[in-house]
Amino acid sequence: MKKIILFIALLGIGSGAFAQLENPVTWTYGSKRLSATEAVVFIKATIDEGWHIYSQKKVVGPNPTTFTFPASKAYTLVGTTIEPKPITKYEKAFKTNVSYFENEVVFQQKVKVKAGTAAVVKGSFEYMTCNDTTCLPPDELNFSIAVPAKPAAK
Repeated sequence: MKKIILFIALLGIGSGAFAQLENPVTWTYGSKRLSATEAVVFIKATIDEGWHIYSQKKVVGPNPTTFTFPASKAYTLVGTTIEPKPITKYEKAFKTNVSYFENEVVFQQKVKVKAGTAAVVKGSFEYMTCNDTTCLPPDELNFSIAVPAKPAAK
């Protein structure tokens, strides 16, 4: 009897560890200088088929994608993080309309930097990933995005 209980316990631990390994979203980062004093940073999610992540727009139900940028002497934020138009559909699991992204999405944040200097934009974001049958626990990631220097205009 003890062997059966031990086997069931180990089976449960093993399946829980497998579920934690599932990661249907890959994140990449980049930046582009727009002028001597302005740049935009890109945070791109590539999402496996059948999965989706939620918009920044808060609704009752799933956790929205949220971005946090700590104060920095190297840059200041210009506006808020923007996103493309999401898909909006009724989800039975949440009993409400939700807005989400499939396949890929690029979030953008403009920043103001000192003319002619490089900067590193740091922050974090939290997101939730779901498919038609399950949702993974919300995940939080940190990022660090280099913004190269551009000479000041003469």
